[in-house]
Formats: sequence, C-alpha cells, structure tokens
Amino acid sequence: MSSELTAGDALADRVAAAVLAVPGVHDLHGGVLGEVATYLPGRRVNGIRLLDGVTQVHLVLEWDAQMAATVDQVRSAVAAIVPGAVHLAVEDVAGPEQAPPTPAIP
Repeated sequence: MSSELTAGDALADRVAAAVLAVPGVHDLHGGVLGEVATYLPGRRVNGIRLLDGVTQVHLVLEWDAQMAATVDQVRSAVAAIVPGAVHLAVEDVAGPEQAPPTPAIP
C-alpha cells in the first residue's frame, strides 16, 4: 500500500471523527444513492468526500440540534483538519426518541 493511500485513510477517518464529535451531529449520511463517500481499499467512509481543495460533508443532525450553530461547528472542525473549502449538506434529522408511555392514573 502506498503512503498516499495511508494518508488518505487517516485524513478521511480524522474528518469523520471530528464531525461525529460535534454536539448535535447524529451521524454521517452517504447521500440519496450512497454516492457521498471517500472510497478506500476494502472500505469507504460514508458522508465524507475529499476532493482537490474541497471537502464535502453530509450530515444527519439530532432532533433538537440548532442547525446553524451545529453546521458552523462542523465547518470549523473540518477546516482545522483539511485546507480548502468545506461544503456541508444536512441530509436528514434523526427523530426524537420515543418517550416511555405515561402510566394511567387510577
């Protein structure tokens, strides 16, 4: 394996870890057809696409996340790792967890 692939592996994984560490991010999203990914030997990092000078990140946010603040934090986290433009897309919002049923009052 070339050192270039190893560096790409590390970069895609670092970007994904940084994005997932941002409060309000539920998951990464691979796009409608799973096309948003960094393809690596034997695996892929969904939701992260590394291009020359541009990093694309596709997200699933938590139900109660403040979208603008969360997107700003993700953009800052990614920009600290990769040079160039950071393009973000919020693909989905994770539904709220179901609350336990309320017991009936006799």
